[in-house]
Amino acid sequence: MPDRATIKLHPEWLAVLANEFEQDYMRELKAFLLQRKQRGAMIYPPGAEIFNALDSTPLSRVKVVILGQDPYHGPGQAHGLCFSVREGVPPPPSLVNIFRELESDLGLPVPRHGHLQRWAEQGVLLLNAVLTVERGQAGAHQGKGWERFTDAVVAAVNQHCRHVVFLLWGAQAQRKGAAIDTTRHRVLKAPHPSPLSAHRGFLGCRHFSQANQWLAQKGVEPVDWALP
Repeated sequence: MPDRATIKLHPEWLAVLANEFEQDYMRELKAFLLQRKQRGAMIYPPGAEIFNALDSTPLSRVKVVILGQDPYHGPGQAHGLCFSVREGVPPPPSLVNIFRELESDLGLPVPRHGHLQRWAEQGVLLLNAVLTVERGQAGAHQGKGWERFTDAVVAAVNQHCRHVVFLLWGAQAQRKGAAIDTTRHRVLKAPHPSPLSAHRGFLGCRHFSQANQWLAQKGVEPVDWALP
């Protein structure tokens, strides 16, 4: 993890999260990551992209939050936005199902790539619960402190923003979003888009159209979910 002084993070996020970087758990997390790297572990995403979700979507612009679990653990996949891969990298199965639902819900053609940066730039916070992983080891960095940090991110959105739609896909995301103030925000729940569970209610959930309808009702510009 980069030093706080060199963290690529939007000033709006630093203003509300600065105290987190001073906590013991973050110092322990940084020491853990450094130790794993020194022992030869391949950690994804690269250090400069760990906070990409926050850097790409300033706090004042958040209108939708999608909560993922941890980064993709294959080479070249993770770049700091949940469910997203860069152009040229085949979309993983969960993202394929997300695109299937977009096509069914909004009639959008399935994109030729899985790079979700355009969503992030429109105010869709693509946040994983855990921000790092090791090559070939899903969940390798769970329970090391990231969950507390991303809880603070969710709490900041809950407190400082208005009229945000939270898309909580799967039990882990739903637990993480349990404290969201539903008098100010809209919470939509569905199973995870993984092939193991998508058929149990993710496919057909129509969350994308529901999110846009609610945003429009609140006077917030809806998200253009189409990818270039």
